[in-house]
Amino acid sequence: MTRVGAEWRSIERCGIQRVKGWRVPPRSEGLGAGACATPNGASGRIIEDVPKYSIVVPFHNEEENVTKLYDRVKDVMEQVDSSFEMVFVDDGSRDRTYRLLEEIAAVDSRVLLIKLRRNFGQTSALAAGFDHASGDAILAMDGDLQHDPAEIPAFLAKLEEGYDVVSGWRAQRADNVVMRRIPSSIANWLMARLSGVDIHDFGTTFKAYRRDVIRNVPLYGEMHRFIPALASWYGASICEIPISNPARESGKSHYGISRTFRVMFDLLTIRFLLKYMTRPLHFFGGLGSLGVVSGTGIAMWLLIHKLLSRHDVAGEHGPWFVIAAVLMLGGLQMIGFGLLGELQVRHYFTDSARTPYVVDRVVRLKPSEESMSR
Repeated sequence: MTRVGAEWRSIERCGIQRVKGWRVPPRSEGLGAGACATPNGASGRIIEDVPKYSIVVPFHNEEENVTKLYDRVKDVMEQVDSSFEMVFVDDGSRDRTYRLLEEIAAVDSRVLLIKLRRNFGQTSALAAGFDHASGDAILAMDGDLQHDPAEIPAFLAKLEEGYDVVSGWRAQRADNVVMRRIPSSIANWLMARLSGVDIHDFGTTFKAYRRDVIRNVPLYGEMHRFIPALASWYGASICEIPISNPARESGKSHYGISRTFRVMFDLLTIRFLLKYMTRPLHFFGGLGSLGVVSGTGIAMWLLIHKLLSRHDVAGEHGPWFVIAAVLMLGGLQMIGFGLLGELQVRHYFTDSARTPYVVDRVVRLKPSEESMSR
C-alpha cells in the first residue's frame, strides 16, 4: 500500500475525510485511545506557515452559494495584512456542495476541506472546523450568504483590541416576524438573563474567537449558540458588534420553528452547567435536603398528633403518611444523585487531565526585580 493510501485509510477511520494536508486528533494534545495518526506515527498536520486567521464555514446543501461565498471571503481576507486559511466543512450534503468545495480546494492551498460522513448538525460541523483550524484567531460564519464577508475585518479588529469572543448582532433581521424574529427575541432575552452574558443575539453563527478560548468550550447537541455563555464561565471577555442580515440570495433555509423549542431545552442545560458543572451536589443536595426536611416535618407532626390525641392517625391522615415517605425517600435519592455527580466530576477532572480553570498567564519576578520592588 502506498503512503497516500495508508494516510487516507487512517483518516477515514476517524469518521472524517480530508482533502489535503494532515489532521490533528480532535481536542487532544497527543494520540489517545481512538485517535488517528499519520502513517509514520507522527500526529498533527505539517504546516510550513501557520496562518494567523482561520475562517470556519459549515455547509449543508448549499451548492448555489459555495462559489460565491468562497470568492467573497477570499477577496476580503486578501485585503487583510495577515496570513489566513479557509476551513470549509461539508456536513453530509446531498447535492453538489462537496464536489464544488473539492474543486476549490484543488486550486487554492489556503482552503482546508473537511467532509463529514453524514449530516451531524451545525454544532458538530463547527466543532470539526474548530478542531482542525490552525489560526490564532478563528471566525465562524454560515455558508448561506446571510453573513456578509465584508464585515469580517470588524470582528478581527475587536480581537486585536483584546477581546476573547466577538459576537455578531443582527439588529435588523430579514427573517419572518412571527416564525423567526419573535421567538428568537424571546429566546435571546431568556439566554441573556439565565446565562448572565448581556448580548442581544446568541443565535447567529457569525462570531470570532481566540483559539485558546474556543478550544476549551465543549460543543455538542445545539450548543454552538451558547458559546459566549460557556466561554464566560472560563472568564473570557466578550463584546458584540452589529452586523447586517441580508436575505438569502438562493437556496432554501434549513431553520424552522421547531428549532426554537429545542433551544429552550438546551437553555436549561446551559443554566445547569454554568451554575453547577463543578458542584452538582449543591443542586441535587439542595433539592434532596428540602424533600427530606419536608417529609420529616410531616412525619413528626403525625407522630405528635398521635401521642397527644390518641386517635387513629393512620386512618385519619393516611395520605400524609405516603407523602412523608415519598418526600424522604425522594430526597435521599436526590442526595445520592448529587454524590454520583460529584464522583463523575472528579473522574472528569482527574482521569482526563482537565482542570476546572484556564490560566491566562503566570508571572514570576526575577530576584533582581524582587529586591528592587522592596
